[in-house]
Formats: sequence, C-alpha cells, structure tokens
Amino acid sequence: MATTTKTATKAAPKEGTKPATKAATKPKTTKKPVKRKKNLVIVESPSKAKTIEKYLGSTYKVVASLGHVRDLPKSQMGVDTENNFEPKYISIRGKGDVIKGLRKEAKAAKQVFLASDPDREGEAIAWHLSYLLGLSPEDKNRVVFNEITKDAVKDAFKTPRAINMDLVDAQQARRVLDRLVGYSISPVLWKKVKKGLSAGRVQSIALDLIIKREREIEAFEPEEYWTLDSEFKKNRTKFKATFYGLNGKKTAVPDNDAVQAILKQLDQQGDFDVLDVVKKERKRQPQPPFTTSTMQQTANTQLNFRTRKTMMAAQQLYEGINLGGKEGTVGLITYMRTDSTRISAGAKAEAAQFIHDEYGEEYAATHPRSVKLQEGAQDAHEGIRPTSVLRTPEAVKDKLTNDQFKLYSLIWSRFVASQMTPEILDTMTVTIAQNGVTFRSNGSKTKFAGFTKAYASAKEKDNVLPDLEVGDAVQLSKIDPAQHFTQPPARFSEAVLIKALEENGVGRPSTYAPTLDTIQKRNYVKLEARRFEPTELGMIVEDVIKDFFPDIIDIKFTANIEEQLDNVEVGKEQWVKVISDFFGPFEEEVHKAEENLEKITMKDEMAGFDCDICGAPMVVKLGRFGKFYACSRFPDCRNTKAVVKEIGMVCPVCHEGQVIERKSRRNRIFYGCSRYPDCDFTSWDKPLNRNCPNDGHFLVEKKVKGGKQVICPNGDYEEDVQK
Repeated sequence: MATTTKTATKAAPKEGTKPATKAATKPKTTKKPVKRKKNLVIVESPSKAKTIEKYLGSTYKVVASLGHVRDLPKSQMGVDTENNFEPKYISIRGKGDVIKGLRKEAKAAKQVFLASDPDREGEAIAWHLSYLLGLSPEDKNRVVFNEITKDAVKDAFKTPRAINMDLVDAQQARRVLDRLVGYSISPVLWKKVKKGLSAGRVQSIALDLIIKREREIEAFEPEEYWTLDSEFKKNRTKFKATFYGLNGKKTAVPDNDAVQAILKQLDQQGDFDVLDVVKKERKRQPQPPFTTSTMQQTANTQLNFRTRKTMMAAQQLYEGINLGGKEGTVGLITYMRTDSTRISAGAKAEAAQFIHDEYGEEYAATHPRSVKLQEGAQDAHEGIRPTSVLRTPEAVKDKLTNDQFKLYSLIWSRFVASQMTPEILDTMTVTIAQNGVTFRSNGSKTKFAGFTKAYASAKEKDNVLPDLEVGDAVQLSKIDPAQHFTQPPARFSEAVLIKALEENGVGRPSTYAPTLDTIQKRNYVKLEARRFEPTELGMIVEDVIKDFFPDIIDIKFTANIEEQLDNVEVGKEQWVKVISDFFGPFEEEVHKAEENLEKITMKDEMAGFDCDICGAPMVVKLGRFGKFYACSRFPDCRNTKAVVKEIGMVCPVCHEGQVIERKSRRNRIFYGCSRYPDCDFTSWDKPLNRNCPNDGHFLVEKKVKGGKQVICPNGDYEEDVQK
C-alpha cells in the first residue's frame, strides 16, 4: 500500500481577518502586583516598634513618635487664663522631621492605630497625634495593652476603642496646673532670690518634708538610757536575753545608777528560774506584687538603685528584651507605672501551676492574699509582674544586663511569692528571773518556708532557743550593760521619701523619679550617705513658699487637689472647674508675693584664699552645676576655679599632684590627679595612703554591701569589711 507524506502547511487566514504580525506572537506580559496599603501603628519608642511589628506581621507597619509630639511652649506660660485656661500647644522643638514622617506614613496607610502607653500620659500622646495627623478622636483607633507579648498585642488589636477624653483631660489638667504653679512662682523666686530657681506642686511638698525632718533633727535633745544584754546557758547551750523589768513590771534603765542597783540585786553566780515559756505558731503572709512606688522603694533598699535607675531598667524590661531563638524580642514585665496590685486570672493560673510543679502543691496558695488598695489608687492596670513566670531569672540571665537581671529577679520573686502560702514560724518567748529581776528571750524557727522558698530575701533569720520548760534553772554566762542615747529621726532616703509622698496622697507613680531629680538639680537638697540633706538655698526657697504660698506645701490641700484631678480621670469633675477653683486664690498670692517679698541676698561664703589674678578674696558661688570659686571683684575680674576636695594623698603615678575627689557626668564620685590632663591617674575606688604588704601597690577603699572593704587593686590583699 502506498504511503503519503504529510507536509506541515499554515492554515490560510480566514476571510476578513488581518494577517498575523510579529507583535501578535509576543508572549503576554504579567501585570505588576498592586502594592497593598499597610496598617500603620504608632508607638512611643523604637524598641517597642520592632517588637510589636514582629507580632503583627507583614500587613502592619509600626513606627515610633519618640514620646510627646506637642507640649506647652517653654518660653511662656502657654495657658490662656482669660479663656478657660486654654492650653497653647506647639509642636515640640526638634520633632519636625518626626511629625513630617508620621504624616507621610499616615497618608499612605490603610488605617492608623495609636498604641502609646496605657496611662494618662499615653492617652494624651494619642490625642495629640490624632490632631497632628488629622484623625478624629472618636474613631476607634486607640489600642492599649498592659504587656508586650504576642497574645496581649494581638488581642488588643481585636478591640480598638476611641480616645478616652477623660484620661486626656486628666493629663491636661495636671499639665496646666503644674505650668500655672511653676511659671507663676518661679519668676518671683528669680526676682527676689536667685535666677534659675523653680517651684512646683510635688517638688515643694518633697522639699518641705525634707526640711521639716532636718529641723526635727536640729531640735532633738538626746536622752540617756541603758540596756543590759545578757547571755544565759542551760547545760552547754547558750542563748541571749535582755533585761525586761523589776518584779514582773517593765522597767526603764535611765542611767548608770539604775544599772548598778540592778546588778547589786543579782546573784550572778546563782541559778535563774524559768518563770514562763510561751510557744506559738506564727504565720507571715507574703507581700502583694509590686506597684511603681513599692518597686522603687524595694529596689532602693535591697539593690541600692536610685529611683531613675530603677525606672530605666523597668522600662527596658517592659519594652522588650531579645531572648533569641523562637521567642525573639519579648516584654518581660507588665506596664511599670501602676498603683494597683491586682493580677489577671490567667497570670494567677500560670503561677499556680508553676509553683505546684517547681515547689510542690503545699506551696501554692488556694486563694492568694488580696490587699486593699491604698486610698486614691486608680487600679487602672495590673500590679507589676513577669509576663510569664516560666521565664525564670536564671533562664534569661545571659540576655540581660546586670541591672536588668537584678530588677527582674526582684519583680519575679515578689510576684511568685505573692501567689504562695504563708511562712510558718515556731516562736518561743521565755521569761527568766532572779531576786525580782526579770529577763526575756525571744526565739523563732522556720517550720514551713512557704513563700520564702521563692523570695529568699524576705526570710527571717532563725534564732533557736534551747528546749526550756517552766521551773528549769539556767545560769548567767555574762551580762553587758551598755550606755545609749536616743537618736534623732533619720533623714529621708529616696525609698522613705517616696513612701511618705505616697502615704500622704501627693504625686503619682510617674512623678516620683523626676521630682527627686529636680530638687537635686536645683541644689535645694544634696544626697549625703544616701540621705537627703537640705541646702541653705533649699531652706530659703521653702521659707518663701511657706510664707507666701502656704497651700502649695500644705499636704492636705495638695492631696485634695490630686483627688479632684483623679475625679477628672473618671469623668466625675470638669478639669476647667478644678483649675479655676485653684487659680483664683493662687493668683492673689502671687500678686502679694511680688509686692511684699523683699529681695533676699545670699551672702557669699569666703573661700579662704585670694585670687591669683588680681589678689582680691575668692568666694564660694553656687552655679548650675554646684559650687565653684569665683573672684569677689566679679564682673571686673572673672577668675573662677573648680571646688576640689583633696584626700591628703600624693598622686601615686606622677608623685607631684594631689589626689582629689571629682564627679563624673552622671554625678558619680571618682578620684584623679590635680595635674590632669598632664597626669591621667583615675580610680573609682578611694585610694589610701597605705601600701599593700604583699606587692607595695597602694590600697583602695571599696564600697561593698554592708560597708567598706580595703583591698589591693592587684588582688593580692584584702581586709575585713568595716561594718
């Protein structure tokens, strides 16, 4: 059969169609993908922005406002007292590029969310942002979360709300009130006392408390008293006791004559009878989680942290730490500005399970102790706690700085302890007597560790007494009469001052750190051995305020104002009325001060040496950064010198200059050579005029917990700690 070969031929084009062209044979081009608009989220800090953007995913862009974007001008009052105290807000100087960038991002965004901090300050920032970006405060674009964790952030974005104008008004009222007080009193102080001074509501109360305490100390008259500490023994076991009284009644020992009378009454070689033994079981309840104030106080007393240092470390822990691995950056604690000890149900449940697994069922409290809120507390947020108790301090230690680790350990331990059972102690009180002279001894021993298992620093030391019964005979080993004198009340430490302000209802958690900073920067007070001591300038300023503005330093009046401002926050009062009621009488006080306050001249302290340029006496002046020497012929002679404190030691490096005490930019004391910069010797520890017996290097005095220690910098020598 014959085969045919097919040839490939092009089909003829249909009638009426155009012949194919080269262009028609080109492959089809794919369209460029449409760039979808992202949701914009505005937070306060860049570190928060990175963390939150990771949680929200690719459909969100998170940027930072870097704090406030609008405020009252610094150059003027900025409050229209004739028009309902209308604030004259301006964009903060230096924030122009930030605002421009935010407007550009907002214009390109699908939707804008305002996620500043969950407090009055954060609400006000959100309100100012909405104004600058042309958003309506009524739009549901405000997002708040108490902790920066994935679940908390995502849940918050499910329920955005409108800006809370009551919170905004509360912040605005405080800002306006503080501006009225500060910008009204400060000019009076400038004219009548000294340029550069200032006064404020909370700082004036703090200064007044410090000065009142100082006057109590000055007026204090010590009284003599004696103690008779003794040591008894039963068989070979020794224990301590103290003199209680005579013939069963508590008796004071005012002087040495009373001591000698008691000693004559005793037969120190004879037996003493055990008259009474009281054994009890005592429970010690755990403390609640930290508030801002209690965190600041405890960090000051236990960690030796200044208030600002505590808040800085807490801010970092809240905003997020990069833990690496799957977790990445995560907030380790809840919001750190709070006056509440309330804890969420989820956090309680996680803590209970952790305690059960880690310590045992008997350590987990069935119903953790609740504490009544302090009067005036807003209870807007939870207490300060770890975002997850499963992140133990040791588990994250290598990701934290030393300060962060110390503070996180404190917060974690306090929170876990608050969810645990009480510590149980066996206590014992023993009464011992001979010839009508009575001694008492108190002992205790931990029966069950309870919450101290997690919070070791809260544990009481055991003081175990021997097993004593009524009728037992014990012997006196030694008796140690000691003379004492009553001591004046101690000056305020940062912790105690914050506690006093809080107890009196003055200020709020966010105000304590800046308040303490301000009174030091103005040189109204100085810190000596971690205690506040008023300066002459501080006492002059306080006298002026006390004489002409008594309400400003009246604790009850200020606490009442705080209460009214808190009422604004919950919508019970109008902020304009609160300010108006205050300003009328206050304005009259300002006018009286301007008319009646005579100019106060502060006498210069003589330096004790003459000017090396003109020969006139040098005097001690007080400047912005503290005291300095200046020529008494100023402005004719402008010679000045820094005030230096010699420690009585020749420089160990150049052997020419003197070692002097200096201060760093952060106000930390260090030691250096007076010939700087020719000699660059420096030391953080105080050098001593003694050499190491091992290698001849000079010794230094190093501050350690509990006192000071003398060491050799080379590590070859160490003396016992001086308590």
